[in-house]
Amino acid sequence: MKIIKSISGGEAIIASVIENNADTIFGIPGAQIYPLFDGIFKSKVNLITPRHEQTAAYMAMGYAKSTGKTGVFSVVPGPGILNTTAALCTAMGNCTPLVALTGQVPTSFVGKGRGHLHELTDQSGTLRTLIKEAISIDNPQNTSRQVNEAFRLAQSGRPGPVSVEMCWDTMADVSDFTIDEPVYPSELDESIDLDSINDAVKMLVSAKKPMIMCGSGALDAAEEVLALAQLFNAPVSAFRSGRGIVSEDSPLGVPPVAARELWGDVDVLIGIGTRLEMPYMRWGNYMNYESAPSSGPKLIRIDIDPKQMDIFKPDVAVVADAKKACRLLFNKLSNKVKPNAFRLDEISTAKHLAWKAIQKMQPQMSYLSVIRDVLPRDGFYIPELSQMGFTTWAGGLPVLAPRTFIDAGFQGTLGYGFPTALGVKVANPDKAVLSVCGDGGFMFSAQELITASEHNIGLITLVFNNQGYGNVMRDQKMGYGGRLSGSELTTPDFVKLAESCHVRAHRVFTPQQLKPVLEMCINKNQPALIEIVGERGEEVSPWEFINMTSSLKDKERVDQIW
Repeated sequence: MKIIKSISGGEAIIASVIENNADTIFGIPGAQIYPLFDGIFKSKVNLITPRHEQTAAYMAMGYAKSTGKTGVFSVVPGPGILNTTAALCTAMGNCTPLVALTGQVPTSFVGKGRGHLHELTDQSGTLRTLIKEAISIDNPQNTSRQVNEAFRLAQSGRPGPVSVEMCWDTMADVSDFTIDEPVYPSELDESIDLDSINDAVKMLVSAKKPMIMCGSGALDAAEEVLALAQLFNAPVSAFRSGRGIVSEDSPLGVPPVAARELWGDVDVLIGIGTRLEMPYMRWGNYMNYESAPSSGPKLIRIDIDPKQMDIFKPDVAVVADAKKACRLLFNKLSNKVKPNAFRLDEISTAKHLAWKAIQKMQPQMSYLSVIRDVLPRDGFYIPELSQMGFTTWAGGLPVLAPRTFIDAGFQGTLGYGFPTALGVKVANPDKAVLSVCGDGGFMFSAQELITASEHNIGLITLVFNNQGYGNVMRDQKMGYGGRLSGSELTTPDFVKLAESCHVRAHRVFTPQQLKPVLEMCINKNQPALIEIVGERGEEVSPWEFINMTSSLKDKERVDQIW
């Protein structure tokens, strides 16, 4: 416990944030939070100031998602914190721990509806509809305890965002503050229902061809997941956030389309820290909610969030941390099962068939081949809601390590990619980080090129310019008689735009031209933009490989009949 005398409420918040091992804050100052930013100035915390509040939150999300640490950002209340809500709901959806620091109207105005600067009717109540918790520090002497609680909540259970607010006058008032050491929950404190573990063991002992699917809840359990998979030679797959937990160039790492090829023979599925969107929504009826599997293999779910077991009911529900549950299962199964030697050949065949099939997604696959060839194994790839991004969902980019493929998750947040990637690079300055955008999504935050330049954030941004919202355009052509409504875009000169922000820029037209330019940019490790020019509508749709209601073999048989 530390006692710090004569500091403001804002300084006390920052002192408490530092006690929780935060080293970077992304934020934009304003009237109600001046004392907080004064506390940042007096500390050794790294401050990154973007040009839009939504970017502050996205950058914190990228920082957190790529490291596993809690990301911190600060913006003014009212319209400031509301500007961050797209990032907050994205972080809630993809289980990213964030702490948002904001202000509030002066104490005497709270709840009065007088119309004070940035006043909302119920700021905390509004935020609680989107995030894990919204904390109001009413008593300044509780500052340290409540900031510690925010960090604990952000990381505990299913991770997610938590906000902390303090009134304008309270944040400015100088007082004596006690800064408490944070108490982190121990893994040993988490009890697991051993009956559920034993039920899972019984099911797996008799399994012939089990499969494992991972989500973000398994990101810190890569070693344990692989050990469990090796007991059976079970394929390990994921849709988005869980990609790379088992490397997709290893014998058991299986990208999505290959997993679909193996799906018909699977008798037990182990879902670890995942909502299982891929097999039960993407491979089923995406428009029809089911509370439990209506067909397919027996299902074991391992998830730290007990609510998940009610949302989608498995045959065996193990409510637990992924690392601990996988370790228990391994220990109980290691002398009871043995690897299926034939499974390795089946997995290899499925991967080969899938890779061959998805080559039709051009020109995306040719560009992704160049990117995978140049990007180091520990390099980061942040997609966008674009044709290139959707192609990666189908496995077009093999993911080789956990946390290196950072997706928006089920929110499907257009425009998240570039600002999130900036945060990834801040957290990983010595590693290669690629933001791969379409021209539409990139323009949501193109102004942040100047942020990259100002703070020397060595992010490499690839902008695929097809002058349109490509996915919308294709849907309107296919389903709405070709009536293009709002999907065609006029784009700026991206090279000149980047150069005006002091960012090195290049323009290429082919995958062959991209390779040497991308290699050079990675080696320089400086802010860079590469515009890839294409034709409107030239991309082959990836959706047949994402919403796969049948396997490639079944589809081939149907095609032959017709």
